[in-house]
Amino acid sequence: MPDQFSPEFKNENFEAEVRQIQEEVEKQKKAAETLNLGGRELLKKALQASTPPPAAPNKVQDDQSAGALPNYAESAPPSAKLEVEHLISKALSEGVMKAVKEASQSSPFVLDTFHDALAGKLYDEFKRRGLLK
Repeated sequence: MPDQFSPEFKNENFEAEVRQIQEEVEKQKKAAETLNLGGRELLKKALQASTPPPAAPNKVQDDQSAGALPNYAESAPPSAKLEVEHLISKALSEGVMKAVKEASQSSPFVLDTFHDALAGKLYDEFKRRGLLK
């Protein structure tokens, strides 16, 4: 059923967030610099556009969660990996926009890694729903 979210996405706001992100994806599809981007990259651009401007760096929180980090993050400091995994966990349990807002207070590396990891997770869900090819 395309309207049902996968069990991985546990928060009640997910459906509204999917619509909000889908609207941003549609905006990104129309932008000249994104005309030739694939679905995963369009999702990343949409997430970046939804991220508020960075504020002062936030303290890294020690949280365990399952999150597939991009390959380039393998050599990142453990604290950065933990922060990204915490943000992914928060996106899945408390809401994408809540996690995006928190991520905007992180370092540029953490923010970009979070966007990449979250786009990977959301891409599969958007593709399953037929929202992206």
